[in-house]
Amino acid sequence: MARHHPLSMAAGIMPEATPLQLVEAAAKAGFDYGGMWIEADQWTPQTTRDVRAALSDTGLKLLDVEVVWIQPGPLDPNHLRIVDIGMDLGARNVLCVSSDPDAGATRDKLAVLMDHATGGDIRINLEFGIFTEVKTIHQASDILRQIGSPVGGLLIDSLHWRRSGGTLADIAAVPREWISYAQLCDAPDPGADPADAAAILEEALDGRVAMGKGGLPLAAIADLLAPDLPIAIEERSKALRDTFPDLNARAAELLRTSRAWMNGVSFSDFETKPA
Repeated sequence: MARHHPLSMAAGIMPEATPLQLVEAAAKAGFDYGGMWIEADQWTPQTTRDVRAALSDTGLKLLDVEVVWIQPGPLDPNHLRIVDIGMDLGARNVLCVSSDPDAGATRDKLAVLMDHATGGDIRINLEFGIFTEVKTIHQASDILRQIGSPVGGLLIDSLHWRRSGGTLADIAAVPREWISYAQLCDAPDPGADPADAAAILEEALDGRVAMGKGGLPLAAIADLLAPDLPIAIEERSKALRDTFPDLNARAAELLRTSRAWMNGVSFSDFETKPA
């Protein structure tokens, strides 16, 4: 069955890229959206101007900016700045994760970010994963329910969902209005041992595979999403980076394999070919 989700190139696909290279690669490949990684200590007003010009020139739109990584202690002012940069760039979403073991503190800091975003055209999304302190879809849902903000969202990453013990029923139970986009990739199943934190992190950064090449129930997940929901392809993969060191070629291959899966083509029907 063909699927028609707009596709975005997640920024993690090319961690070595500059902001302008992220825009160029996603646009040249033909993605509907791009993702943007923001290093707040390196991002200047000129960077914003340059990226806005590149987005205007290419016609690319940003699905998300990342990452707001909540830490113990007071809210980092740079996190508010990332939200502002996202709004300046016209991004639809901000991706947030938390390493604060105090769930109440995570909630309160997210609430500040959501209040800051209120009135803008951007969503503050909480992503869960067992390498963070918001480990499961249930914990993330509880935090969002406590905040009750209309600009709050829950981001489901297919790999993190699987490794944290999530079920399809868990996804089905998430209020539709919380889901403004999702991150999909494939991976071996079973893969990294959820009890091995180092292996989980290594898999998340380097071990993902093209959709259809692993064992995650991607079709069943997609069936639970709105048919026009944007999908960020989060195939963070050392093999993909090594096979396609050229950023534009990597983006093109990512779109090729992802579109093939969306169109119902079995991975065995096509080969991965370096440019």
